[in-house]
Amino acid sequence: MPVLPVRLRPLVLAAALLPCPAVPATAATPTPVNSPHSAASCALPGKTGWTDEGHDTDRAQFQTATGTHRVLTLFVDFPDAPATDSTSAYAAQLAPAADWMAKASYGRSRLAITSLRRWVRMPADSTSYGFARGLTFEAHEKYVRDAVTAADPYVDFSRYDMVYVVPGKAATAISFSPTYLYDPATAGITADGTRLKWAVTFGQDMWHWGAKVADHETSHTFGLPDLYSFTGATHQYVGGWDVMGNIAGPAPQYLGWHSWKLGWIRDGQVACLSAPGSRTVGLTAVERPGGTKIAVLRTSDTTAYVAESRRAERDDSSACSTGVLVYKVDSAVRTGEGPVRVVNAHPAATPTAGCAQLDMAAYEPGQSFTDPATGARIDVLAGGRAGNTVRISKG
Repeated sequence: MPVLPVRLRPLVLAAALLPCPAVPATAATPTPVNSPHSAASCALPGKTGWTDEGHDTDRAQFQTATGTHRVLTLFVDFPDAPATDSTSAYAAQLAPAADWMAKASYGRSRLAITSLRRWVRMPADSTSYGFARGLTFEAHEKYVRDAVTAADPYVDFSRYDMVYVVPGKAATAISFSPTYLYDPATAGITADGTRLKWAVTFGQDMWHWGAKVADHETSHTFGLPDLYSFTGATHQYVGGWDVMGNIAGPAPQYLGWHSWKLGWIRDGQVACLSAPGSRTVGLTAVERPGGTKIAVLRTSDTTAYVAESRRAERDDSSACSTGVLVYKVDSAVRTGEGPVRVVNAHPAATPTAGCAQLDMAAYEPGQSFTDPATGARIDVLAGGRAGNTVRISKG
């Protein structure tokens, strides 16, 4: 969860069965931009002023998701919670995040993580930093500033794009892992002539979530919102689909919509329908690189239904259901309030061991989804090892 700068808070508050091709054929000519089949006509504008599902991500506030991200890990302890163990176990806990991100992004986003292998003493007690849900931006920035200042004699911050701050296990007051996103309108944090724009400050929950907590929090610096719920049942919107929901969920591969938003899949891998009509689309599973990844039915200025193929492999090897995942995207809905909502194809199914109800949501061949309010319809026509064939239509 990123902590909002005060300046930004008002912005947020304010029909035959078809064979399934492994990889759909590439079109001989590009689709015109003004066509209802062009990917651009299905891209939604962001409306919340913060992390959301819009494609017009503010690159002054959020870092580009492609390429190499140079990350420095700082290990900090406190006067009231001194560390007595080695930093090695802490570094090892987060190290797998780099390989996970590379695989999940089809090699388009790389975390080059360097660790300062020493404990850096913070100037204040761990209990003084106010770590709790509702942590203010000012208190969070002070924590990051103190860590950077304490480490400055030992490292050249101009060599890095972002910082991970990891507390010792004795610092139980540092309980959870929020993301720091700088406020361009303030002086912020500067070291070695470089403005520190992005940081993840880990808490003791890193030992529960594992390395993927780093991928989740780093994705906030790319502009992705939280898909879990801030109120009510925590995983009521997407269950265990996508690491931005349940970090420890059985199918944490990023939704195809997110991969498109972040530039990990291209416009040519998006099948769009933004006007009345229909089209049949062969989808390659999102866990694999290449092929058409998502079929999008735009339903309003800020909403769309998305269909993508999911398989129990790679990062989703523990997936509870496979087939076509259907979900609604609304770029006007704020982070933590359900900007993505998965449609459950099997609402009466009994979840298998280790799975929740929404984890069983994937549609199978022969099933279809219709939204009476918009006339949007998605038919799953076929499925195979490589993916699925769907027909998307709207009246």
